[in-house]
Amino acid sequence: MALKATIYKATVNVADLDRNQFLDANLTLARHPSETEERMMLRLLAWLKYADERLQFTRGLSADDEPELWLLNDHLAIDLWIELGLPDERRIKKACSRSQAVALFTYNSRAAEVWWQQNQAKLASFDNLSIWYLDDAQLAQLSAFAARTMTLQATLQDGAIWLSDDQNNLEIHLIPWQQQA
Repeated sequence: MALKATIYKATVNVADLDRNQFLDANLTLARHPSETEERMMLRLLAWLKYADERLQFTRGLSADDEPELWLLNDHLAIDLWIELGLPDERRIKKACSRSQAVALFTYNSRAAEVWWQQNQAKLASFDNLSIWYLDDAQLAQLSAFAARTMTLQATLQDGAIWLSDDQNNLEIHLIPWQQQA
């Protein structure tokens, strides 16, 4: 029998002072049976970083031809493609050719640093690619927010993300490995 996704609900209040974006949203995250809680929370963090009414979670791990999140414009073209993990160069090339902007969120210190050393020179040629790295300690702290029902407040300013709920407070600093040109 196939395992089903676990559904998480998040009510979020985002104040992005860097982009002058303020948003309240009710999000539904489906956690794939093979997905860790840390990875699911990183998907949520990626949504918070690029918060927009049209930013949507996709089928993610269940679909090879879709990113984790995407922002479609009125013509159904992809304005933003958000990927997680350590994809190969072909997948990144595909994302960069199909989208106006691509954001990649990397994690898992040991593997990510090796991946970055091997791919840094090749990935520098993609002008519309931003790569963010979240270290293991911050990812573990982020996963403390995970609950089937979450109410979160996020404030983004000067590259920092302050995240809080009724029990936890966390200041997150994503490390920019590559910035979109």
